[in-house]
Amino acid sequence: MLTEENATINITGLSKSFGNLNVLSNIDLTLQKGEHIAVLGKSGSGKSVLIKIIAGLLLPDSGTVLTLGKNIATITEKEKRNLRLKIGFSFQNSALYDSMTVRENIEFPLVRKDKHLTQLEINKQVDAVLDAVGLGVTAEQMPSELSGGQRKRIGIARTLILEPELMLYDEPTAGLDPITCIEINNLIIELQKRYNSSAIIITHDLTCAKATANKVVVLLDGQFVRQGTFKEVFDTDIQIVKQFYDYNFII
Repeated sequence: MLTEENATINITGLSKSFGNLNVLSNIDLTLQKGEHIAVLGKSGSGKSVLIKIIAGLLLPDSGTVLTLGKNIATITEKEKRNLRLKIGFSFQNSALYDSMTVRENIEFPLVRKDKHLTQLEINKQVDAVLDAVGLGVTAEQMPSELSGGQRKRIGIARTLILEPELMLYDEPTAGLDPITCIEINNLIIELQKRYNSSAIIITHDLTCAKATANKVVVLLDGQFVRQGTFKEVFDTDIQIVKQFYDYNFII
């Protein structure tokens, strides 16, 4: 049963400003367990600020943000650190350590979280997530030897090693060729099925949003101007939303 009480994310009346710049204004959003929501918007529309608030990296000026049942504005710093261990971040640039092998990159957050694991236990978990992203053969390679799509996959694998309850994808297909974009989209869908993951997907790519998200929201000038399925969102006469669609699919 879908309820706000057991939602992975529940946001009501969220507003955030920096000086005189209003970035988010009276935002409402609910993400259910196992659901993927794509957040679309122009550069500077507040997408990155939204996910930073969800993760507790920024505080809202007003409104309520519940992430995995925790109120971001009132929990302690220790509680925030523990909360972030349950959140997987897939960064736009993959954020891999160039001096470490793929295996060492994926081990790093796991060893920091649990210092009592044996090397055999660590290897088993690393091999499992590498298998999940289809890159078991790259374990001993360096990041510099990987393609852009492979680096993106390894970045996702490194988040999966902590078995997050919530995934935050930041432009997962940015800078990738069309074929690799399709592969990343398919990976996101496969991981949703395998782990019953909940996710916020920040993207400019409407093909990514259409393929990977159960629901789409369009964030413009700090407000959600449209919410719903992909078809519902873009079945509109709102000119700026139509322009966003046309840019992706016509030009």
